[in-house]
Amino acid sequence: MALKFGTSGVRGLVTEMTDRECYLYARAFLRYLKAKTQPKRVALAGDLRSSTPRIMKAVAYAVAEEGMLLDHCGFISTPAVTYHAMQNEMASVMVTGSHIPDDRNGIKFNMPWGEVLKEDEGHISALCAELREQDAALPRDANAPFDAQCMLNPDFVPELDAPNPDALNEYIKRYIAFFPENCLAGRKIVCYEHSSVSRDLLTELLARLGAEVVPVGRSDTFVPVDTEAVAEPDRLAAWVKEHGADALATTDGDGDRPLLVDDCGAVIRGDLLGILVASYLNADSMSIPVSCNTAAEKCERFANVSRTRIGSPYVIASMQAAQASGAKVVVGYEANGGFLTASDVTNPDTGTVLKALPTRDALLPLLAALHGAVKAAKPLSATVAELPPRYTFSGLLREFPNALGKRVIERFKAEKRSFAAPFLAETFGAIAGFDFTDGARITFEDGNIVHFRPSGNAPEFRCYTESDTEQIAIANNGKALAILRDQVLPAMEGLEK
Repeated sequence: MALKFGTSGVRGLVTEMTDRECYLYARAFLRYLKAKTQPKRVALAGDLRSSTPRIMKAVAYAVAEEGMLLDHCGFISTPAVTYHAMQNEMASVMVTGSHIPDDRNGIKFNMPWGEVLKEDEGHISALCAELREQDAALPRDANAPFDAQCMLNPDFVPELDAPNPDALNEYIKRYIAFFPENCLAGRKIVCYEHSSVSRDLLTELLARLGAEVVPVGRSDTFVPVDTEAVAEPDRLAAWVKEHGADALATTDGDGDRPLLVDDCGAVIRGDLLGILVASYLNADSMSIPVSCNTAAEKCERFANVSRTRIGSPYVIASMQAAQASGAKVVVGYEANGGFLTASDVTNPDTGTVLKALPTRDALLPLLAALHGAVKAAKPLSATVAELPPRYTFSGLLREFPNALGKRVIERFKAEKRSFAAPFLAETFGAIAGFDFTDGARITFEDGNIVHFRPSGNAPEFRCYTESDTEQIAIANNGKALAILRDQVLPAMEGLEK
């Protein structure tokens, strides 16, 4: 089965991500890149999941076949390799499945000026289809690059050079220079290491900025940490309590989505974390997906808040529009906590300029929120408590076919109240309105929000809820998913027969 673009790069089951398929997509990207600019080098990195080293070699083979030089950066985070490439006018490729399980993986492509956008994806996919057709006519024998199982024959598997340390060093310097020396002194931070490619980097940065760091939970096998649907929050809270810590910090597998737990053991949702970081940076324009907490507008801290479809390419396009309209400090974030900067930002405490990084980053939000609490001389929980009392929660149904999810949304969109009310009104009350920017976001007259959306790159169906209390948001999420599973789907099956 051919791979396809989702909300962030191409992803699929590892069994689908054969060497040949990964090679074809990488080569299609490189040919598209050549049509846009004159690149000579491509930076390559990957996360720590088991299939990543193999896929990196398939990408490296594509780079060589296109006559380009490879800047092998090793196992570092997505924002680190992207930043390195942008500062050195290179394209970059990151092999990562982000937060999804180890039986899946993905490839994320970046132009020298940033992520590929939705308009780019169609062209790359078309080029890949052409290459796939050409490749299908080639023989499959011992002299061919790929065998009958579409894997590289041993003679064609490239040996990667030792990783270039510049990429990681540049990324470290970015934050050591921007934040004041010893700015986290006196704070004890638990670092949940698991299998994040940023685990050693995060520990080092926190310590270099003065924090007392307690590493926990390191894993030799891949742990799919989803910063939106956080698993085992009680375990995270227990680590904070056990060590008497001021916070717990970690990232997802490829280091572009943060997870921060406050001094009381509460997970700070990514869309609240984003508000704290945007405030720290004195942003005047913020671009965020439609699923994010409405506290962004209710806090009245920002001159402009623009809502987009879910996915960093849409956030980036919105940030570009904000810059074109004259906004000075333009940022964006997603509900998963990944933070993007379209503008260079000067830290008034250090005078240092933080170069724009218009891709999801986990370290900036973690460090900015922690230092923001220090500057305010307050515990982290108190800085969150200053925001308007709106609470979000997200849950999901796994092994949910994408095609089925799309049909559910199509019914909501086509029939609105006549389809939604029979299922939802008894539990949530009268419907005030719909927003179909991405999925079906339903606002009820009491202010509660239920937002249904199928995943763009995994067989999952997500539900986001928002309410005036965390308890109601969590309860409503379970109720909404139960209604979807037990009522909406059976009803659809009956209607479609």
